[in-house]
Amino acid sequence: MSICAYAANGSDSKKQRLDESPPSRVLHIRKLPNEVSETEVIALGLPFGKVTNILMLKGKNQAFLELGTEEAAVTMVNYYTAVTPQVRNTPVFIQYSNHKELKTDSALNQRAQAVLQAVSAVQDGSSPSSDPGVLDLTPPPSPVLRIIIDNMFYPVTLDVLQQIFSKFGTVMKIITFTKNNQFQALLQFSDPVNAQQAKLSLDGQNIYNSCCTLRIDFSKLVNVNVKYNNDKSRDYTRPDLPTGDGESTNKDHSLLGAISPLSAAAAAAAAAGRVALSGSGVSGVLLASNLNEEVHKPWVYGDVQRVKILYNKKDSALIQLSDGNQAQLAMSHLNGQKVFGKVMRVTLSKHQTVALPREGLDDQLLTKDFSGSPLHRFKKPGSKNFQNIFPPSATLHLSNIRDGVGEDDLRLLFSNSGGTVKAFKFFQDRKMALIQMSSVEEGIQALMDLHNYDMGGNHHLKVSFSKSTI
Repeated sequence: MSICAYAANGSDSKKQRLDESPPSRVLHIRKLPNEVSETEVIALGLPFGKVTNILMLKGKNQAFLELGTEEAAVTMVNYYTAVTPQVRNTPVFIQYSNHKELKTDSALNQRAQAVLQAVSAVQDGSSPSSDPGVLDLTPPPSPVLRIIIDNMFYPVTLDVLQQIFSKFGTVMKIITFTKNNQFQALLQFSDPVNAQQAKLSLDGQNIYNSCCTLRIDFSKLVNVNVKYNNDKSRDYTRPDLPTGDGESTNKDHSLLGAISPLSAAAAAAAAAGRVALSGSGVSGVLLASNLNEEVHKPWVYGDVQRVKILYNKKDSALIQLSDGNQAQLAMSHLNGQKVFGKVMRVTLSKHQTVALPREGLDDQLLTKDFSGSPLHRFKKPGSKNFQNIFPPSATLHLSNIRDGVGEDDLRLLFSNSGGTVKAFKFFQDRKMALIQMSSVEEGIQALMDLHNYDMGGNHHLKVSFSKSTI
C-alpha cells in the first residue's frame, strides 16, 4: 500500500503512537492550522538537516515530512518532545511515521514537490530548477539580518540571540541597539543561505510565551562593523577586540555578572529551547536538589506560589512559579550555582502543580503556600521588573533605602550576612545603591538574607542582582 492510500484512510495516527513507533526519517505531523503552506511545514525540519520529501494532507490538517537521515529525524523529534512546536501560533504534534521512506505520487503532490525543490536549492545554494511561477525563492540578498523584538516583557541578551540563531548556521557578528524605543539587532551569518533559513523559520515567532516576538528582515548591509566585544556587540571571529572601556574582553566577561560559564550557557540555551515553539504547556514547577537543608527561601526569577520539601529527601524541593516562563528563567539562571556551600541542581519537574496536603497530614510543615505573598515582584505583565532580571552576580542592586541610612550602615548590614563587602556606590538620590560582595555565592546569600529586610518606618529593602559593576 502506498503512503498516500494508507494516510488517506486516517489509520496512521490511530494505530501508531509516539511511544510505539520506532524511529524513522519520515515524520507524521498532525493538527496543522488551516491553509498552512508547504514552506511552513518544511521550516519545522530545516534546522535539523536536509528535508528530502513532503506530503500535505490538507483536508486532514496533517503532513508527512521526510528528512535526509534518521539521525536528523531523531534529533527533531527529541527537540519537539521537550518544546512544543507551533505553526502560526498553533501547537502541532510530531511523531515518527511507521514508514521508512515517503513514496509520493508526483501527479497528486506536484506543488509540494516544487516547493521542496525550491527550498532545497536555497539550502544547497543553487538555482531552483522547478517552475519559477510556483514559488518565488530568490537568492538571499545578504548574510545580515535585521531583528526587531516586539512585546519585550523579558530581557533578550546578545547570548540568547546567538544561541537561537546559531541553530541555522555560524553566527559571526551581532550588534544590539535601541531605535524608536524598540530593541533591535543586526546579526551576520557566514553564509546568506543560513540567514534565509533563519528568517524562514523564526520570523513572527515568540522567544517566550506570548511575548518577545521576532520580526526579521534582510539588512541592506552585507557586513557588520563591530568595534567592541561586550554585552551590546560581539565579533565571534575577533576575540581580541577591546570591550570599549580599555579593559580586556576576558576581564569584562568576569565582571559583567561574575557568572559561571555553566549558568551563562544554560540561560542562553534555555531561551534557545523556548524560541517560537514553547507553547503554553511548559511546566511552571521546578525540582531543585542538592540544597542546604537548613535553608529554603523563595527566589528572585519569578513569583513563587508553593514550595514542597521532599519528605524522604530533605535537600530537594518542588517549587511552583506563576508560569512556565518564570520556571525556565529560574532554571537557566540558578542551575549550577553554589548556594551555602553546595552546588544547586535545578530542572523542570514533570508535575504541573504542587498540591497542598490535606488538613492534618503535613505534621513536618514541608509544604508552604506563597500565593498571597507581598514579596511577589512580577504581578503585572510588562512591568519594569521584567527588564531588570539578571544572572546571579557578586554585585547587588539595592532600592527603597530609608532616608538617613548611610554607606556604613549598609556595609555593616551586608557584612553581617556572612560575606565581605568589596565596593559600594550610592545613586544620586541615595534611595538606591550598588554593593559588591567578594563572590557570586556571597551575592546570592546576601540577597536571600536581606531582600525585604525591614529597615523601619515601613521601608523594606529591595535587593536584586545587577549587571553593572562598581
